[in-house]
Amino acid sequence: MGRIVQIKKNGKVKKAEGAAVKTLQEYGALGIDAKVEAIQQMIPLALMHALDMIENDVRQLAGERYGRNGIPGYDRWGKQEGSICLHDQRIPIQYTRVRDTKKRKEASNPSYIQLHRPAAEVDDRLMKRVLYGISCKNYRECAELIPQAFSLSASTVSRKYIRATLEKLQELQERSLEGYDFVALLIDGKAFGDDELIIALGVTISGEKIPLGFVQSGAENARVTKDFLNGLIERGLRYDKGLLCIIDGAKGFRKAVDDVFGAHGVIQRCQWHKRENVVDYLRKDLQPAFRDKLRRAYAKEGYGEAKSALQTLKKELRLMNESAVTSLEEGFEETLAIHRLGVAKELRKSLSTTNMIESVNALIGQRTDKVDRWRNSNQKQRWVATALLDIEPRLNRVSGYRHLPALRAALISEVKRASGQESKKEAAVA
Repeated sequence: MGRIVQIKKNGKVKKAEGAAVKTLQEYGALGIDAKVEAIQQMIPLALMHALDMIENDVRQLAGERYGRNGIPGYDRWGKQEGSICLHDQRIPIQYTRVRDTKKRKEASNPSYIQLHRPAAEVDDRLMKRVLYGISCKNYRECAELIPQAFSLSASTVSRKYIRATLEKLQELQERSLEGYDFVALLIDGKAFGDDELIIALGVTISGEKIPLGFVQSGAENARVTKDFLNGLIERGLRYDKGLLCIIDGAKGFRKAVDDVFGAHGVIQRCQWHKRENVVDYLRKDLQPAFRDKLRRAYAKEGYGEAKSALQTLKKELRLMNESAVTSLEEGFEETLAIHRLGVAKELRKSLSTTNMIESVNALIGQRTDKVDRWRNSNQKQRWVATALLDIEPRLNRVSGYRHLPALRAALISEVKRASGQESKKEAAVA
């Protein structure tokens, strides 16, 4: 029989690893907790082994049925209706009770107690199934292991999902940011019904993308965003070495970043949004050509080259549409921030637009767009928090992450320069 191989990128071949299988002796040596965990993952043998474990505990105390080899003082005491948990489902069973004749009460059955208790990851598994598209109403049909299983009704599944997602919401809202060294911050809004959820995504010095949190608002306004950013600082967000703040054209975001971070927040306006805003002022037959010209101008590696190309383009636009020129001039320098910082060649692909956070919003949509009706604020926030924490481990490091230390050095210089200018202005006013 041929080898099983995995074909990886660049033509590399790797032999597939065999599945780890325990021997009966190794299984017998496991403790009760480990046995229970193993049993709860095996279907359909799980039920048979579970009942055998429970009966084995009975035999150890009261001996075999009709036998006299048990521990003195323990007797079989009839049958009892009960249930055990396999995966996220509760299965009804009958098990034998044992009476402690000295204490005149029922003796505990360790295996039954453990199997009766849901596994720690049950709610998380159910939560992911609902998050990925199984509705509460259809959960039984999609997830039922055996016909006798219960606790799979729509209301029960819904309650479990709410409990699990509440924990995720609390985890995201209270997660400390002190251990992260952020070099960039992206802010964007995502519509949920009539509301806007403003979401923040951080980029660490090593290139990891970390969802920082979100705030619910009626619009992308400055006051809400300012309170949101201050909340991130209270949770440990550091910006003393400078932060590249990447935003679209929302004036509320711009003002909030200025008010909260001051000179330490270097604004990078999204070049894609700026390009689309400018061409929207032009006739449709002119839009493709000028869209390409703007793209090529922003693609210049040097600050002087990019600025010169855009200035030339402004002269050309002025002959056709003054409004388009006004749009291009608004926030002009902010669209060239990474050029001015000297890292456009290495990091333009990642940090010149809001594509990174918009991709995260699209992934949130894959998990939340199936909800037909948002009943309340808590429901929206639970779903978004759960989606963000589910997405986080799947996010790749930013393209060009090895050059982020160069961005950090440039930000420190930019902050010093801007802080010096602010000091001179304050001295002049005084």
